[in-house]
Amino acid sequence: MDGLTAFGLFAVSAMLVTYALEARSPWLVLGFAASCALGSIYGFLQGAWPFGLVEAIWTLVALHRWYRKMRG
Repeated sequence: MDGLTAFGLFAVSAMLVTYALEARSPWLVLGFAASCALGSIYGFLQGAWPFGLVEAIWTLVALHRWYRKMRG
């Protein structure tokens, strides 16, 4: 396994864990946003720009959800 693949595995695993647990804390929603950003970076580095673009959009959606949760 090369470094890029390991990075992608980490990003997607973090997305899975934070998404599964995000109902417990708004900070896990922020963690989901951060892991989506990592997934986006991975997609662009890998050359799969559609994946990178969709993950970037998910990052923005998750940041908006986190902001709304923090405002109450």
